Amino acid sequence: MSIGIALNIVEPVLRNEGSLTATAYIYSTRLNQKIKNIINKYFFNPAHIAPLVVFRIIFGIVLFISTLRFICKGWITEFYVKPKFHFPFYGFEWIHPLSSTGMYTLYALLLVTAFFIIVGLFYRIATIVFFVCFCYAELIDKTYYLNHYYLVSILVFLLILTPANKYFSIDALRKPSLKAAYIPAWCITVFKLQLFIIYFYAGLSKLIPDWLFNAMPLKIWLRANDSLPIIGHLLSKQWVAYLFSWFGALFDLSIVFLLWNKSTRKIAYVFVIIFHLITTMLFQIGMFPYIMIAAATIFFSEAFHKKIIRQLQSIFKKTTNEKDILYAQDLNIVRKKTILLLLSIYFLIQVLVPLRFLLYPGKLLWTEQGYRFSWRVMLMEKAGTTFFYITNPETGKRLEVNNSKFLTGYQERMMETQPDMMLQYAHILNSEYKKQGITYPVVTVECYVSLNGTGNRLYIDSTINLANEQESWFGNKKWILP
Repeated sequence: MSIGIALNIVEPVLRNEGSLTATAYIYSTRLNQKIKNIINKYFFNPAHIAPLVVFRIIFGIVLFISTLRFICKGWITEFYVKPKFHFPFYGFEWIHPLSSTGMYTLYALLLVTAFFIIVGLFYRIATIVFFVCFCYAELIDKTYYLNHYYLVSILVFLLILTPANKYFSIDALRKPSLKAAYIPAWCITVFKLQLFIIYFYAGLSKLIPDWLFNAMPLKIWLRANDSLPIIGHLLSKQWVAYLFSWFGALFDLSIVFLLWNKSTRKIAYVFVIIFHLITTMLFQIGMFPYIMIAAATIFFSEAFHKKIIRQLQSIFKKTTNEKDILYAQDLNIVRKKTILLLLSIYFLIQVLVPLRFLLYPGKLLWTEQGYRFSWRVMLMEKAGTTFFYITNPETGKRLEVNNSKFLTGYQERMMETQPDMMLQYAHILNSEYKKQGITYPVVTVECYVSLNGTGNRLYIDSTINLANEQESWFGNKKWILP
């Protein structure tokens, strides 16, 4: 082939490659601009502060009521004063309860700071104090772990980061220079993303055979409500349990998309209210439904929230002239990149933590390794019976432990189905029987557990001396039987 012929072939190809490169460049530029616009829209464009302010007030009211409820029900004494021993979270064994007076003072402080959050007084200090005190109380004993306690911790942490006191607050009244009608959009978006993660993981966790094809554990729980007036007779029907199961999964998976979409928002919020009120009526799940009903208001438009604030202002005969406070924080590129980086790290952790169960073999609902902090709600009916034994290797004598000598009834009931608590209890027994003169007590357990009506099965290898086993961050507990 001559050089001339070769050039005739290559030249069009090069021309085409140049054209393709230019086209790719144009698409790449458009894509980058589109991503940039989306990031600005949801994170850095000025957004009216009204949704954040209403969220601060409503969520603060829920915090205040739930704290007051906790005190009035006598749970401070029941949970922190009466027990002789506690089950702290791994890595937080250094946390211990205060005296009775100290714990009541702590909850009084929670009550006061919740009120300060509602009215926006000393807001930053109030949110930090509430967060620290609340987390301290929750870390004392995992017996009382609930998803909604974890949710409260997270939402208060996000409130610490956001300026929800810059509008319609006592802080803004006593310090007018603080006032702002507009804030960067990320201050509102973070709450929406957090709720998306919670609902979506709750929905994903329901896509299992037990929930979808056996309607478990709803078959058991709904039947327990068959004495309710009017609807009671329906709750014992199998098709109702399946209806609740499938609707629950569909609701969790789709509700945030429907709330985010303007055209479906109102009807979606009606579903939020109905769904959570029904769960409150039928199941004992504490304040979780009320927190979700309150938190979901963040998806409504600024016009909706401004209307609420105007109504509140009319009660206090106070109006705000926004022309004087049209302030939005001007962020330079370095601050924008820093905020994006920190938020990316935070939400990456939020996405990965519920997935840590993949590190362990076996069925999650059975082993419960990686179960907490993963937004798995109402998935199992689990009951256990445990017999702990202490053997003195020097004499060969074996005795059965009376659990009620060491634990409250509630602690014992929770311990009987949760392997990490059994391990902690074995270490407590090891320490206590050493004090009674047994140099090397061997602690074993015979434990039978029933999961979602499957019947009792041996749960823990009864030949293992649990006193010799240690907890670790991600280690597999091989002594849990499959």
